[in-house]
Amino acid sequence: MKLKLRRIVAVFLIIAICFLLQCTLFQALSFASISPNLLIVTTSSFGFMRGRKEGMWIGFSCGLLLDIFYGSIIGFYALIYACIGYVNGLFRKSFFPDDIKLPLVLIAASDFSYNLLVYIFLFLFRGKLQFMYYLLHIMLPELVYTILVTIVLYFIILKINQKLEIVERRGATKFV
Repeated sequence: MKLKLRRIVAVFLIIAICFLLQCTLFQALSFASISPNLLIVTTSSFGFMRGRKEGMWIGFSCGLLLDIFYGSIIGFYALIYACIGYVNGLFRKSFFPDDIKLPLVLIAASDFSYNLLVYIFLFLFRGKLQFMYYLLHIMLPELVYTILVTIVLYFIILKINQKLEIVERRGATKFV
């Protein structure tokens, strides 16, 4: 129980720090009003590191945080992020911590999917049909910026996850 609480607190702190950085520091460092999506990096990383269930719950938490502070409908971002976390969890067996290619591809695909769903549900259904403008001026620049930030943030999340797994393994051997 103590080990599970340690993981929950650590994940909560990671989500809170990424949310605060995304909403403050990276908003100030935005290029042409584009900033990286740190919560996608967090959701995707925990998805393929920890599996479908944990990826889904972390994604739901990240999305709910966005819904509470920025959403007009509670649950919209929570559903999108939960699906992204779940889909990334499907790649847990293909994940190797030393290889950064799979995380970069999955995070890029997650960010693109997120932006595509936001475009469809928040813009296309309201009659705003300028997809190429949205693609070239919002989706692709955010994708590039998110990938650049991923190179640093992913390794931080990976190291924290590895430390937590070591502590959990050590705690589990005490009971055997």
